[in-house]
Amino acid sequence: MFTLEICAATLSSALAAQATGAHRIELCSGLGVGGLTPSLGVLQAVRACVRLPVYVLIRPREGHFCYTEGELSVMLRDIAICREAGADGVVVGALDAQGRLHERHLRAMAKAAQGMGLGFHRALDGVVRPEEALERLIDLGFERVLTSGRAPTAVEGIPTLRRWIEQVGGRIAIMPGAGVTAANIKAIAEGTGAVEFHLSAKRRAAVYGTAAVPLPGLEPDFWESDANIIRQVLGQLGGRAGD
Repeated sequence: MFTLEICAATLSSALAAQATGAHRIELCSGLGVGGLTPSLGVLQAVRACVRLPVYVLIRPREGHFCYTEGELSVMLRDIAICREAGADGVVVGALDAQGRLHERHLRAMAKAAQGMGLGFHRALDGVVRPEEALERLIDLGFERVLTSGRAPTAVEGIPTLRRWIEQVGGRIAIMPGAGVTAANIKAIAEGTGAVEFHLSAKRRAAVYGTAAVPLPGLEPDFWESDANIIRQVLGQLGGRAGD
């Protein structure tokens, strides 16, 4: 049994995930920079229209995962907003300047998210001792970790992902992500033993009406999750899906 999580950056993407049989949404914005915290308006609209579990990415800016105290304050406020808006969980991550888990920041965010689901994003792929970090994340109460196995793509990270899955023994979910497609998800599943998978299934969205006239220096199109891609991925998983 598998669980497919769609990284959705728009209401249309979240609706496509629901309509095609995906099982969970990671809601974000800014796919082009690895994902950022979405607006409250998007979260409220998705929560009103989508029955799937919705986890919200808490990432206040692009770039590295070493945050200032001011940025931590922003993330704690965003977690509180997500709770009030009815999010099922949040996805966070924080490292210190030495590339270790920033445990004080993570404890603060876990406390703010108490009673909600808690995921750790791809900051794990930048940790200096990931095997130790996984044990600490278990202790801190995280449900799952999104990771490519420290490789550019999950396919390239298969050996590491398999080793980590064996290490944690089901105490936390190791969820492959990065470059997951219908063409490779079966190989990732068989090579790692993973049961949860993450992808955006994104395509360049069509441009509507007069918006086809671009502003100088700005792209007129944007990324959205594609229902056909999601169907193809689920087809490769053989229709075996978690609730």
